Parts: sequence; C-alpha cells; structure tokens
Amino acid sequence: MDINQDSFTILMADDDVDDFFLFREGLIESRIDCDLRHLPDGKELMDCLLRQGKFIDPEPGPLPLFILLDLNMPGKNGRDVLTEIKAIPELKHIPVIVYTSSRDEEDIRQCYALGANSYINKPVGWDQLINMIMNLFSYWTRTVRLPKIEFITSPKNADHQFQMRLDNAI
Repeated sequence: MDINQDSFTILMADDDVDDFFLFREGLIESRIDCDLRHLPDGKELMDCLLRQGKFIDPEPGPLPLFILLDLNMPGKNGRDVLTEIKAIPELKHIPVIVYTSSRDEEDIRQCYALGANSYINKPVGWDQLINMIMNLFSYWTRTVRLPKIEFITSPKNADHQFQMRLDNAI
C-alpha cells in the first residue's frame, strides 16, 4: 500500500484536541493523505468501531488501518478500550498503537499484555513528530502485511452489531 496513493482511515482516540490537531498538521507536513478521525474518548471509539449510537451506518465501509489510542482519557480509558477491542474477534485484527505521554514501565508492560501492537510516546518537538509519523506510516503501509478487513452490515441480525469479512492479505 502506498501511503500517498491508497485511501485509508486512521482513528485517533485522544481527549486532548491539541494533540489531534498537532498530529493532523504533522500528516499534512509529511504529505500523508488519509482520513484521520478524532474520537475524544474510549466510549466514542467503541461506538464508532461497533457502529452504534451516533455512528450507526447501514452502508458497508472499511475499518481503520490502525487505531492511535491515548491511555489516560476520562471515562473509558485506553486500557479498557484495548481490552475490549482485543476481546472482540471481528476487531482484534486491527492494529492498536498506544500513543501516550506516559513513560511508565508498568503502563508499557500492561499495554503489551493487553494486546497493543505498538507503544509510542508522544513526541516533544515538531521534527520528532514528523520523523515518528513518517516511520509509523511507512511501517504500517509499506512494511507489514495486514488482512483486508471490511464491515458488512447486518441489520436483520439483532444479536450482532456487524459482521466482517476477512479477505486474503493485501
């Protein structure tokens, strides 16, 4: 997947809107064209992934290439969300990248134990942010192979919020 040619969605769950805007500006500076969606807390992230609440959508659509997940959010925090995502068979294949200011070794250990695919500290300077973004997107779009995952809505089946189709790897 070429980061400048293919369309993809990234979900960013972070209660700090400034971190979202800074990341978005970093994407623009890095010339990475993607659909970056901000969700201010863990509950909205899960509603978005499960297509419930204000995110109900009868049309099929893609799941995100990956999720950027802040740890320390009010309400449903990053650890709770990570646990939920990795417990749902239809979602556990989505890479979850913990993107946090926490440098605590216990947080790092716990996130990997819960199934995080990466743990990244938020950069402190602009050049570091740009470098991190370039490396992050190069890795997840050019280096690794991910399964192609798409939503398939199932309005007739009330027991499932959605069904997914896992196609062969890209």
